[in-house]
Amino acid sequence: MQSDRTNPPESTPAQPAPAADRRNMLQNALGAIERLQSRLDAVENAKHEPIAIVGMACRVPGGAEDADSFWNLLTEGKDVVGEVPADRWEVDAYYDPDPSKQGKARTKAGGFLKDIDQFEPSFFGMSPREAAGVDPQQRLLLEVAWEAMEHAAIPTDQLDGSLTGVFVGITSMDYSNRIDVADPARSDIYLATGTALNAAAGRVSFTFGFRGPCMAIDTACSSSLVAIHTACQSLRNGESNLVLAGGVNAILSPDPFVLISKWGMLSPDGRCKTFDASANGFVRGEGCGLIVLERLSDAVANGRRILGVIPGSAINQDGRSSGLTVPNGLAQQEVVRQALASARLKPTDVSYVEAHGTGTSLGDPIEVEALAAVYGEGRAMHQPFEVGSVKSNIGHLEAASGAAPA
Repeated sequence: MQSDRTNPPESTPAQPAPAADRRNMLQNALGAIERLQSRLDAVENAKHEPIAIVGMACRVPGGAEDADSFWNLLTEGKDVVGEVPADRWEVDAYYDPDPSKQGKARTKAGGFLKDIDQFEPSFFGMSPREAAGVDPQQRLLLEVAWEAMEHAAIPTDQLDGSLTGVFVGITSMDYSNRIDVADPARSDIYLATGTALNAAAGRVSFTFGFRGPCMAIDTACSSSLVAIHTACQSLRNGESNLVLAGGVNAILSPDPFVLISKWGMLSPDGRCKTFDASANGFVRGEGCGLIVLERLSDAVANGRRILGVIPGSAINQDGRSSGLTVPNGLAQQEVVRQALASARLKPTDVSYVEAHGTGTSLGDPIEVEALAAVYGEGRAMHQPFEVGSVKSNIGHLEAASGAAPA
């Protein structure tokens, strides 16, 4: 009798792939790995791509209204610090050499711009009424932004709608503090945007039609350098294809003079004596500096004139120190090392540092010791390392100070 169960089919052993197919599979796998590695390398290289400086413009004390005149001022060793101009405020009413006097500053000195009140609003599509309510810092940014693009040989009308970013360091609110908005004769709708710090960067983007990232940055004296660092990151991340970065500062009110003087930070004799044994404080200054930045590969492809290269940068914070305004030397060492790592440089690759160098007996030694600790590593006696600061020439431009020597 036959069973109604069927016998299972006999299984056939799998045949190995031909040698040619195995080679193709291996080659395809290796090709995929190479393409993946290439993408990873591209991502890593993008994080470290050098950033080219392709244009610059500035306004600094001493009548220097462009980079060349500023350079001439420095090479001639000029000290352009002067007395508070008469059109700013009644300087004698706020001055007293006695530091114990309330409401008084111990100095009349500062680094000031000429004709800071002069502005041609129609050039930037602005009405005279609106211009009257616009902080001179915003006006300076418009003028210097135009000049920086002109210096880069990039017509601004070709950038309308482009991924051009604007990163501005700004701190001072002197203009808004001087205006009594309760006075009907002085109150105007344009004051809302004209005195807002966030509008300082936004007005530049609005005027020229830039659509890249746009921000005002306030980190006190480091504002313009943090703006430049952030701008470089924006370029490397692909958020921007071109960037304006820097800072601005205007001294329009006596109140900060009085307050900073009470801290004991201002030099009574009105001189910023950086790294000098007689250093006794800094001198306030005003100005504006902007640089035009582009990825180095794009700058070369676009045939730009390359003025300099930023290979890397870093930012941090002091954290806890012996006081809120006291620098932390170890934190300074850390950020310098981070910047060198970002730039893929060794300490001995650097021969000059433009320092903060405010001319204070507290801050200068801490900064120099931090620089020596980092840049002295592995440095032979025949390898020079120099440190300088333009503050002894033009004063401390505060939010714009980092952009001044850029």
